[in-house]
Amino acid sequence: MNCNVCKGTGFKNLWQIPDGELGSDDLTVSVPVWIASQTTPHDVCVCDCCGNGDTWYGIPGQHYSPDDPPGHNGCYAHNGGLCQCH
Repeated sequence: MNCNVCKGTGFKNLWQIPDGELGSDDLTVSVPVWIASQTTPHDVCVCDCCGNGDTWYGIPGQHYSPDDPPGHNGCYAHNGGLCQCH
């Protein structure tokens, strides 16, 4: 199931990255490199719905994959076992 918050990208606020500044088509590689290289303020971050703002719970931009611990004891326990955009 695609995450609605990040539209399946795994990141929030990608619109803040100027065109042509990412070195790779693989966002999970290029966006963290871009974030680390920035000296000006921005709000680009790992999605806080399919992740915690720093890392993903499972597959970036996806919910309820085999990598996500299930149920009330898993990564979505804070929301009754469901992702926030469910």
